[in-house]
Amino acid sequence: MTPHKKRIMLYVLGIIILGFILLTILVSFFPHSLIDREFSEEVQEHQNPFLDSAMKGISWFGYVPISVVMVIVVSLIFFLLKYTREAIYILLTLISGLISWILKILVNRPRPTEDLVRIVEKANHQSFPSGHTLFYTIFFGFMVLLMYRLEEWPKWVRITIGAFCLLLIFLIPFSRIYLGAHWFTDVLGGFLLGILYLFILSYYYLEKSRFVK
Repeated sequence: MTPHKKRIMLYVLGIIILGFILLTILVSFFPHSLIDREFSEEVQEHQNPFLDSAMKGISWFGYVPISVVMVIVVSLIFFLLKYTREAIYILLTLISGLISWILKILVNRPRPTEDLVRIVEKANHQSFPSGHTLFYTIFFGFMVLLMYRLEEWPKWVRITIGAFCLLLIFLIPFSRIYLGAHWFTDVLGGFLLGILYLFILSYYYLEKSRFVK
């Protein structure tokens, strides 16, 4: 990576970090902001049993212990296929759970309540940031990177897995808001933090890939 590209990347990361810090301050002082209520109202405007089930299905991969088992199984598959480094980096995506847990305790933002939004699926613990969005951005985002990098894999396999992962990353924020589990600022915080961690994880993976052939 050239010095110019590194400088641009540092600027982008700085903006993401600053954005997350400002967002954290905002939700700390205004836990029930107007923008959150308006966004939830728009997302929940069209409701039916099919959408309820679909949104629950989209969020299914992010619940513990399902998410932990999924990561371990995927990592084991890569290990058995002789992709040891990839298997290790996949396991590192589990750190998102610890990050989410610590921040939820520190910010201590309450979940949306039934007097403000429709609760389709009741969630426990604090609200900010969205652990689902954080995990999906990191784990499925890293899977997209792997599908791009592993050119020796059949193209149809890479495209299928990559497209599925991208779809989940795109849909999970709407799923969490639709289900009444999170506010817009929760999922935005999870996404920003996820992008930051995914960049760090991907950077070290790609850098070391240059020396490990």
